[in-house]
Amino acid sequence: MKIKESRQLRIRVVAFIAILALAIVTSTTLAQTESGFETSGFNVEPVATVAPVPDAAATELTTNASPRLTDILRSGGPLMIPIGLCSFLLVVFTFERFISLRRQRIIPGTFTRKFLTQLNEGELTQETATGICDRDDSPMARVFKAGVQKWGKPAVEVEQAVLDEGERTSNRLRKYLRLINGVATLCPLFGLLGTVLGMIHAFDSIASASATAVDPKTLIATGISQALLTTAAGLSVAIPALISYLFFTSRVDKHIMDIDALGMKVVNLVSAEAMATTKTKTTRTARSKAA
Repeated sequence: MKIKESRQLRIRVVAFIAILALAIVTSTTLAQTESGFETSGFNVEPVATVAPVPDAAATELTTNASPRLTDILRSGGPLMIPIGLCSFLLVVFTFERFISLRRQRIIPGTFTRKFLTQLNEGELTQETATGICDRDDSPMARVFKAGVQKWGKPAVEVEQAVLDEGERTSNRLRKYLRLINGVATLCPLFGLLGTVLGMIHAFDSIASASATAVDPKTLIATGISQALLTTAAGLSVAIPALISYLFFTSRVDKHIMDIDALGMKVVNLVSAEAMATTKTKTTRTARSKAA
């Protein structure tokens, strides 16, 4: 059952990645096609009869026209490429963590309640308990199995086995969180580097245009606006990445606390001290009934 769910998860993740990749390739192809039409002299405007517009009005319309998204991304410079790659990775692994860190997937409620109840009532042996944990194969089941394998050993030894498996489970649950944190750290740096490079380019343009009739204020305003695009793009990716990292970290910490608490219940049921206490209580009950 778990294998089937794992396969379904992989299929969903792969399908999601394929859809995103297809969307990116399609948008890039359309942008390249439009730019090719423009440079080759083809008219991509819809064929219609438009009244002639005076030169001043045409200039005003051209100035006030809102730029396209592809034009904005191009004007941001080459550092928009790593920022776009980081945003793609963020979407993919955030989606994957949302699925993988569901509570029912980490700590199955039905399995946990049934296992602890049967163990408390003495309905399970070491072999049957190990088999049940192997069939479920959830992170909680693996922690239970680590404790059951020390059946009848001192409580310190059973507890250490549970803690060791809990540590390994914690490392598995934190998978890809470093990558999300890396995206949150790197994207502002990419944006800052793009801004610095853009400013350098803007001032170089002003220096080279000093002998011409071009207004330096126009050059520096255009250069700064283009340079700040990378900072805006980097922050737009870094802020959701940081929020996702904090959210998933808190969720993992909560799961680990619950796993530790439930693991201690197994320690109190299968350790040598717990069995000795249970045996004493059973003997006293039998004697009281005999009397």
